[in-house]
Amino acid sequence: MKLVVFEDDQFGNFLPLAWVRGVFELKSGAVTLAEKLSRAAGVQPSALLTRDYLTPTVAQRWDKTAINDLSQLSSSEDVLFVNARVCGSGWKPPTNRIALWKGEQLAAWRTADNVTGVRDYAGLAALAQEADRAEFDGQWFEYIWDVMLANPAELTADFEAAGRRGIEGDMHENAVVFGPRERLYVGKGAEIHPFACIDTRNGPVTIEAGCEVHPFTRIEGPCYVGPGSILLGAKIREGCSIGPMCRVGGEVEESIIHGYSNKYHDGFLGHAYVGEWVNLGALTTNSDLKNDYSTVSVMMNHKTLDTGSTKVGSFIGDHVKTSIGTLLNTGSIVGTMSILVATGAPLPKYIPPYAWVLNGAIGKGFGLNPLIATARTAMSRRKRAMTDADEQLLRHVFELTAEDRGAYVRRARKALAAR
Repeated sequence: MKLVVFEDDQFGNFLPLAWVRGVFELKSGAVTLAEKLSRAAGVQPSALLTRDYLTPTVAQRWDKTAINDLSQLSSSEDVLFVNARVCGSGWKPPTNRIALWKGEQLAAWRTADNVTGVRDYAGLAALAQEADRAEFDGQWFEYIWDVMLANPAELTADFEAAGRRGIEGDMHENAVVFGPRERLYVGKGAEIHPFACIDTRNGPVTIEAGCEVHPFTRIEGPCYVGPGSILLGAKIREGCSIGPMCRVGGEVEESIIHGYSNKYHDGFLGHAYVGEWVNLGALTTNSDLKNDYSTVSVMMNHKTLDTGSTKVGSFIGDHVKTSIGTLLNTGSIVGTMSILVATGAPLPKYIPPYAWVLNGAIGKGFGLNPLIATARTAMSRRKRAMTDADEQLLRHVFELTAEDRGAYVRRARKALAAR
């Protein structure tokens, strides 16, 4: 059987993180959604279907996997198509040839039909309409906050699936494991300094190879710390996924931080989802609970949506930079490459991609080229080079979001003029 993981036409529900990555590349727990589906199917993906503009950068990250090209699939072998929004943990793929639907969205389809001409979700869904069908009843991610809220349970599932336990790195004798030691894995080359506390009573903890856990850091399980990350006197509360190559201090709770991002200083990040190459300045803090304990609303695709959860923090796109003292309200959306400067009060709950927020007002800043130059410098500090495909992606998303950004800039100018 061949496996093809695809994203459907509702990728907008996973912004701002999905501007620069396929939905299947989102992380929940220790691994990506695609990796969970691969684990459930028992095979590596033969191909991925995503938006055309993402093809070059997705191909960089999945160099042995076909992107938007099914020409290599043979009709002599079944093909299992799975939507990236299906949670693979605990899911059993169909053994018979059938299409599973979640309302109007295709969730999975096992077929022996010739699918080599399929190039996108629309074509795939049209073909699957002709197949025998049933309703999908597994776990399903509808919005980006669903991925974040599932993180504690997914961390535990991924720890069990990985099957790794024990301390292969260096753990100082004055560091403490508070709880069952069989719920801890420390990878080779990792260093756990004295006076660190790893609490496994309520869930497992994985600290990957090359990590450093500095003194007075407390890590509560379930938790995953990716390779090469540094925790500097941090309070890592339950349900966090961090890294690889992150620098984290202060307090973090039930949050996902993709690779190469910094939250090195004090400040609180709770029930949040953070992209790559983000730098959160000292004392940057988000709220994840309203004063009246009611459910949190989020601005998504120009609509205000009730998340149904009382615990929702912020969703921060790639290459975002915040100043010292930045305050974010519950349910904030911070768009790709935006620059935030603190005002002493919570900033607007929706900030479009590539915008600058100065004195609480949304503006266009100095334009795209300085942002790309800053991003290239930030990447070089971690010995990573921005490829041509990376740059072209950022430029394309800038164009895609121009109308949205322009509307907010004009609104801010009008408000200033009326003062």
